[in-house]
Amino acid sequence: MTATLLGQPKTLAPDRLAVDGRVETIDGAVPALLVEGVTKRFVVGRSKRPVLAIVDVSIRLERGGIVGILGANGSGKSTLIRLVSGLLTLDEGRVEVFGHDLGREEMAVKRLINRVSVDAAFFKKLSPMENLLFAARLYGLDAGRARGEAIEILERLGIARKRVDRPVEQMSRGMQQKVAIARALLTSPTLLLLDEPTTGLDPRSKLDVQAFIEDVRTNHDTSIVLTTHDLDEADRLCDRIAVLNEGRVVAQDTPAGLKRLVAEAHGQEPTLHNVFMTYTGRSLDDDVEEDADDAADTAD
Repeated sequence: MTATLLGQPKTLAPDRLAVDGRVETIDGAVPALLVEGVTKRFVVGRSKRPVLAIVDVSIRLERGGIVGILGANGSGKSTLIRLVSGLLTLDEGRVEVFGHDLGREEMAVKRLINRVSVDAAFFKKLSPMENLLFAARLYGLDAGRARGEAIEILERLGIARKRVDRPVEQMSRGMQQKVAIARALLTSPTLLLLDEPTTGLDPRSKLDVQAFIEDVRTNHDTSIVLTTHDLDEADRLCDRIAVLNEGRVVAQDTPAGLKRLVAEAHGQEPTLHNVFMTYTGRSLDDDVEEDADDAADTAD
C-alpha cells in the first residue's frame, strides 16, 4: 500500500495513513468513506417550503476504490459531494472519512480530502503555478518542493512547462479544469472528490484526465468519489456505481452487477445506458439536453 506526501510515494502498512506529513494508525476494516442515512433539505421560495435534495442516502467506499455517482442534473450529485466535503451541513445521517466523523471532527476530515468541481474557481489573472503555490501555502506545504511537484503534475496532465506561468484566463476551459485537478492533487488528498471533472473537455484531454485518475488511485493510495455524466467513463473507472434519482439512491452495485441485473431482470442489453433508463425512467443524454435548454431559457 502506498500513500503520497507532496506526491512522493511512501510505502505504508495497510493500517497506516499519511495525513499532513504525519502517519496515523487506522483500523484496516474502516472504509475510506461511509455515508449513512444522509438527508438534506433546502428552504425555497417565499413560502419557505422545505425541499428534499438528498434523501436517506447510504454509500460505502473501501480504501483505494472509486465509487461513481450517476444522475441527471438536479438529481443531487453535487449536493452530496458538498455534504461529504463539509461545505453543507447534514440534516440527518452521518458521514465518516477513515473513521473520522464529519460532524464531530470536521477539521480532521478536511485534512484528508480535496474536491474538484466542474465550476472550479481560480484567481484568473494569476498563472497556474501561482494558483497552485497559493493552494500549497494554505495547506502548509513547503514552497520549493510544491513548485517541483506542481510542474510534474501539470506536465503529466498535458500542460507544458512553458505554459505554467501564463494567466489562467488565457487558457481554454479544458486546460483550466486540468489546473483544478492538479491543484487538488498537489495537496495529496487521501479522499478525492471529483464532481464532473471531465465535463467540457475535448476527447484527448478527457482521456488524459481519466488516465491520471487511474494512476492516482493505483499508485498513490487515493480513494475517489466521482460524479459524471459520461457512462463510458463510469464504466471504465468505477468499482461501484450508485444511481441517484430525485435525491435517492435507486440502484447501487458494481458496473458489471448493474448491467447483469438489467439483462436478467428486464431483458435489456447490458449497458449502463439501459441501467440508467431502467432506474430513473429517463435517458441521461436527454436529461443533459433538457437541462441545457433550461439554462438557455434562463439566460434569455
